[in-house]
Amino acid sequence: MILIILILIPLTAALLSGFSRNARISSAVTLAGAAAVCFLAFRAAFSVISAPGHVRAAMGGRIALHPLGTLILLLVAFVNMTAALFSAGYMNFGKSGGNRRYYLSFNLFAFSMLVVPLIPNPSIVWIAVELTTLFSVLLVGFEKTHEALEAAWKYIVLTLMGAAVALLGFLILYWAARQAGVTQFTWAGLTAAAPRFSPVLLKTAFVLILVGFGAKIGLVPLHTWLPDAHSQAPTPVCALLSGVETTAVLYVILRLLPIVNAVPGIHANTWLLVFGLISVGTAAFLLLQVRDYKRLFAFSTVEHMGIILAAAGLGGVSAHSAALLQLVGHAVTKSFCFYAAGSVLLLTGTRNIASVRGIIRKSPGTGVALLLGGLAIAGAPPFALFLSEFSILKAGFQQGNFPAAGLLLIFIAIAFFAIMNHISRMVFGTGKEECPVSGKTLPASCKATLIIAVIPVIVLGIYIPGLFHRLIMLAAAGM
Repeated sequence: MILIILILIPLTAALLSGFSRNARISSAVTLAGAAAVCFLAFRAAFSVISAPGHVRAAMGGRIALHPLGTLILLLVAFVNMTAALFSAGYMNFGKSGGNRRYYLSFNLFAFSMLVVPLIPNPSIVWIAVELTTLFSVLLVGFEKTHEALEAAWKYIVLTLMGAAVALLGFLILYWAARQAGVTQFTWAGLTAAAPRFSPVLLKTAFVLILVGFGAKIGLVPLHTWLPDAHSQAPTPVCALLSGVETTAVLYVILRLLPIVNAVPGIHANTWLLVFGLISVGTAAFLLLQVRDYKRLFAFSTVEHMGIILAAAGLGGVSAHSAALLQLVGHAVTKSFCFYAAGSVLLLTGTRNIASVRGIIRKSPGTGVALLLGGLAIAGAPPFALFLSEFSILKAGFQQGNFPAAGLLLIFIAIAFFAIMNHISRMVFGTGKEECPVSGKTLPASCKATLIIAVIPVIVLGIYIPGLFHRLIMLAAAGM
């Protein structure tokens, strides 16, 4: 019952937001719905950990929650709640009110992301992934400026082209399943029958899905939409796009791993490792020359998606558990980074890195948030991403995969230097062309969001709760 309610809440919030004539009511409904979803997601997670077989199902198995899906569900629910809270102040800043259209699209976007880990049928998951595109593109172009509309068109064209490639992959996967005598086209059914699959068909399907959904994740060379969309979308939308939408799509590729790894000769790990290293390396050098701080965090997403894929490609439970910890760390850290960046944008009115100098002297709270976000996303200790990246590199060196682990270490170091070079200048530096900070203060909801969002960023780098660690290990064991 909880799983069904999880899906119905954002749909109800979208309906109420769309019909409400008061934007503040739409904001309150959205926040209440997001908080309810977050609460129910944690309850569902506890039930999955304790359930026999660690699976919860509803509607005769048409909705099901697996440990890996549970992890994604928790991340989507948490970031959705913080994004809804940040939206309450962000959308009203300097205006007489928010916008009902924004909250309608916001709730529909949240609905589409929640559906992805809850559906056991891969073909319906493909539909859910494309719904995330259709609902989020309205938010990317929300400001209706020339740059925002151009970013929205670029986003939808590239990701829908990728969707067509991924669809072909799923059709070939279905063909292979039929040949193998699969009667239930679900993740569990495909995994059970995987040893009977045709290696040629399965490898073709996997590569097509990896390339097609790679466009949605932001893998190089299909990443070009990502920095444009993230620089133009409203900040709460950036937190959702970068923090959890990419993660939800990456989930689909990770669910394919136990299927393709059961058939010899596919070399799925090699594909993941190559795509991951190319993405990390490209993003690391692009970070050196970026001039827009929202694009800075966008390119960082390309880097971290590459790190997660490379870790998954290393293979083994230790590398997979580190990859999932990286996935969790990225989701909570990147959303916090965008909230910090959005706060800077509200106070300065510019996204230009060179125009933001000494922000900690002019707005200490915002400056500290930006500094913490920069350190955390760059992988500095004691934050969550330092722990996960150290674990990934350790797993790579222990396996004797020195070339891959060595390249990954070099790229991570370059990215660390690039991010901190830009962030330190924004926080502590001085400049002749810097924009003055407006006399306005951040809305209370934005300040509250920064406080709430930074908690898991710090805590997960120092201590991982026992139940959460168990969930990560269960999810890693199923990859």
